[in-house]
Amino acid sequence: MGYDLHITRAMDWTDNAGQQIDETEWLQLAAEDVDLTADPAHGPFAVRFKATAWFDWFEGNVFTTDPDRSTVTKMLVLASRLAAIVQGDEGEIYDTAQQWPPKVLKDR
Repeated sequence: MGYDLHITRAMDWTDNAGQQIDETEWLQLAAEDVDLTADPAHGPFAVRFKATAWFDWFEGNVFTTDPDRSTVTKMLVLASRLAAIVQGDEGEIYDTAQQWPPKVLKDR
């Protein structure tokens, strides 16, 4: 089981009612970003970043699993463009890619 990072407009990615990133907004942003490529084989909202990284939209948030630091850097850029934040599964907020991986993963 992996650890997800989320791009969200909510203070808690699990409770984003009224603060969702709209799927059409996500698709428009992804289409305009030269670093992202639509990946419809993995779902209607999935996009590739580099050869092995990806992002997907679900229930008003954009997420990825077990990213490397360059993917976290890209998430921070996307979050800024969406007026959002990057948040881990356990609610921690990332302001820089150097904060990744979180202490919780290091302790496992």
